[in-house]
Amino acid sequence: MKKILIILLIFLLLIAGGALAAFCLVKNMASPVSAEDDGTKVRIEIPSGMSVNGAASLLAENQLIRNEKIFYYAARYPQLKGFLYGKEAGQSAFVLRSGIYYVSPAMNIAEIQELLSSGQQEYIKVSLPEGLTISKIAAELEENRICNAADFIKVCKSPDFAAKNNISGESAEGFLFPDTYFLTAGMEAQTVAQLMVDNFFAKIKEIPALAQMNSADLFQTVTLASIVEREYRVEDEAPLIASVFKNRLRRNIGLYSCATVEYILTEIEGRPHPDRILIEDTKIDNPYNTYKWAGLPPGPISNPGLVALRASADTPKTNYYFFQVVDPAAGRHVFTTNFEEHIESHSLYTKKSGK
Repeated sequence: MKKILIILLIFLLLIAGGALAAFCLVKNMASPVSAEDDGTKVRIEIPSGMSVNGAASLLAENQLIRNEKIFYYAARYPQLKGFLYGKEAGQSAFVLRSGIYYVSPAMNIAEIQELLSSGQQEYIKVSLPEGLTISKIAAELEENRICNAADFIKVCKSPDFAAKNNISGESAEGFLFPDTYFLTAGMEAQTVAQLMVDNFFAKIKEIPALAQMNSADLFQTVTLASIVEREYRVEDEAPLIASVFKNRLRRNIGLYSCATVEYILTEIEGRPHPDRILIEDTKIDNPYNTYKWAGLPPGPISNPGLVALRASADTPKTNYYFFQVVDPAAGRHVFTTNFEEHIESHSLYTKKSGK
């Protein structure tokens, strides 16, 4: 009997030893890859639709976990995390969310899974100044890895996209609000364009005269603002420039805007930005040529900011019909009421694409 008890005790000890060894093995496989946190972090991108197994493989490939199966079972059974890392670790289920994460090799599986459940994103700051065109915005987005330039241009120049957003024109030109955006790599072009258009309509609420306009009047005002945006350099002159254009429109006089000619050269004909508008350029037969045709062009020539939009919506009444650059470096103009005064210092200038 005594011999049987000894054998039974040895058997139980072997079982306990095996269980302890198994526990130690699992505990080791679930431990952080690095014992010390030296600040190293690895960028991990979890795309939409990735499985837990896929995430485990990605983490293992980047040497951030020791064992893919342990990661999977810890994700499926929170109790296992509680057993390995303490009661708190096993209280919540793991939900893998797409995003871009920075994972430390010193993190254990529970900490990694908590991070991957957060949906944290790596945002890319993109600052779009006033006065850019669709094509220039597209180039900025592609350079910052946000979306493909051609895709963005296609969306923004789609009449269907314009109609969807109650824009009276054939494209979203003029309605992509210049601002600082925090975006993510690989976004859908339509998502980015919609974000900018939504921002436009949110921002014009700051200008009651604009917010109350119907879509046709708003389109005309944005078209005017897009020209003002490309003509003014000093903020306090924007309303005066708008007044000149409105006075000329009322009398059916051509706007004579170099900015519209520049738009034809660079955006329609695809030429490099000119240092100077030539007389022969002002004779180009194109509806955007405000030297050749009276009235507003068919649509906006840039995407204006609040200064130009406000100047075009709340325009002061003046007797000015002309303005002329007098200080190209400072961007200052002289405003005159008749052609004789204007012709005395007449010269054609154009602004570089920043403004």
